[in-house]
Amino acid sequence: QVQVVESGGGLVQAGESLRLSCTASGLTFDVYNMGWFRQAPGKEREGVSCISWSGGSQYYINSVKGRFTISRDNAKNTLYLQMNSLKPGDTAMYYCAACHKAWGTWRCETWTSKDGYWGQGTQVTVSS
Repeated sequence: QVQVVESGGGLVQAGESLRLSCTASGLTFDVYNMGWFRQAPGKEREGVSCISWSGGSQYYINSVKGRFTISRDNAKNTLYLQMNSLKPGDTAMYYCAACHKAWGTWRCETWTSKDGYWGQGTQVTVSS
């Protein structure tokens, strides 16, 4: 059974940092493209950052470029999102998703809930 579990969220002040982790089990991690998404109250879910199965390609939504870094450790079946210089606008539930490389593009911003495997989310709250 596939499980995707996010961790590392919390309450921080503006300007501080957090590192989110996403551990996937029950699948061959190194053939899955991975992505981080977020959804704030009253807003649609958005793809924040994506990384290809090999780690060789990354994508960031404009609002986080230069502040967030996505990475993966295939030996540990773990995806990371280093978030620096956090802003109140980054407050949201953050989700991780995994899509097999054969299922389509590594550009996760086009993925829907029907695509791949999704975690339950971890809350990030940034106070001003």
